[in-house]
Amino acid sequence: MTSPDERSQSIHVLVVDDEALARRNLTLLLRKDPDIASIIECSSGLEAIEEIRRSRPDLVFLDVQMPECDGFDVFEILGADMPETVIFVTAYDAYALRAFEAGALDYLLKPFDDARFHRALARAKEKLARYAPTQRRSISRIAVKSRNQTLFLDVSDIDWIEAASYYACIHIGAATHILRRTLQELEQDLDARTFARIHRSIIVNLDRVRGLELQDGGEYEVVLNSGERLRLSRRYRKRIQERLGELAGGR
Repeated sequence: MTSPDERSQSIHVLVVDDEALARRNLTLLLRKDPDIASIIECSSGLEAIEEIRRSRPDLVFLDVQMPECDGFDVFEILGADMPETVIFVTAYDAYALRAFEAGALDYLLKPFDDARFHRALARAKEKLARYAPTQRRSISRIAVKSRNQTLFLDVSDIDWIEAASYYACIHIGAATHILRRTLQELEQDLDARTFARIHRSIIVNLDRVRGLELQDGGEYEVVLNSGERLRLSRRYRKRIQERLGELAGGR
């Protein structure tokens, strides 16, 4: 019988470190593992808090020392929302005991070699396989009331979604459907691997994105396959560029 840790997994990873080189080293190692479905990078604790709440990663590699909000702050602020599988990464061994008391699965001390990294990843994969209570669930259809009928929209057909106060405007081709739900509520039900926020009031289906276009003023627009152009907020620019890069690389 195949043991849980030997089964094929689809693991979504978040790498948090304020040093770009440190993030890159971890990302390169993770990309070699076929069980890693996606990798998102964050350069600060505050950014990590927002990303964890949004995409709910399976595994987090978390730096301890970061300005403004360190790894322990991330644990404290998120509380029960913190993923159960976290590996601390730091250049200082003085934090090891505190890390395990906080609930970390492992503690990677920089600089670590490939063998040490793979042992930590293997432990994480085993825990995820054995103890993950549920798989990430996302809706496949949305019910929208229109006049005297109810329409069932396939989520995969959605091009983009726009906030309108307490409503969400769902755009599918030339049609627009109004749903009485906030954008934030709807975002929680959508598959974070396919849908991403590009502005505080806009979510796009990444499968519908043709590319990013730089404008004269230095701002970017997201260009959809339909020709629709949507403003890309600076706040989400780096994340979207990374996500689209993953898709282009076949992840």
